[in-house]
Amino acid sequence: MQKIVTKNPEETFELGKHIGKRLQKGDIVCLVGDLGAGKTAFSKGIGEGLEVVDYITSPTYTIINEYHGRLPLYHFDVYRLNDTEEMEELGYEEYFFGDGVVVVEWADLIKDIIPDNAIWVTINRTMIEDEREIEIKVS
Repeated sequence: MQKIVTKNPEETFELGKHIGKRLQKGDIVCLVGDLGAGKTAFSKGIGEGLEVVDYITSPTYTIINEYHGRLPLYHFDVYRLNDTEEMEELGYEEYFFGDGVVVVEWADLIKDIIPDNAIWVTINRTMIEDEREIEIKVS
C-alpha cells in the first residue's frame, strides 16, 4: 500500500493523471471516500491520463459515463444503487471484463462484485483544508 498526501484538488487531479497514463486494458480502479473527498477530481485526472478529451463529470444520476481516449473509460458512480443486482441489470461484467478501464466511485458499496485484481484508492480529508491523504492498494 502506498500513501500520498495532496495539498489541493489540482494535485489530486495530477495524481489521477499520473496513474491514468499507466493504466491498461482491463484495469479497474475503485475509489472510496466521503462526499467531497476528491473522487471525481481523481477520476478526471485518470481520464486526462487516458487522453480523454471530453469533459468528465460524475455520473451520479446516470450511474455510468463512457469516454473515448487511448482506451475506453467507463466511469461508474454507484452511490445511488440499492444493491449489486442493479449493477447486474446494467451489465457491469461487459465493462469490468471488457476492452477499457473502469473507474468506480463509491466502490465499497459493491465490493462483493469487484474483481480481486482491482486497484483500491481511498481518499481521506486531513485536518488541513483541501489536503487529502490518498492510499493506493494494488492487489
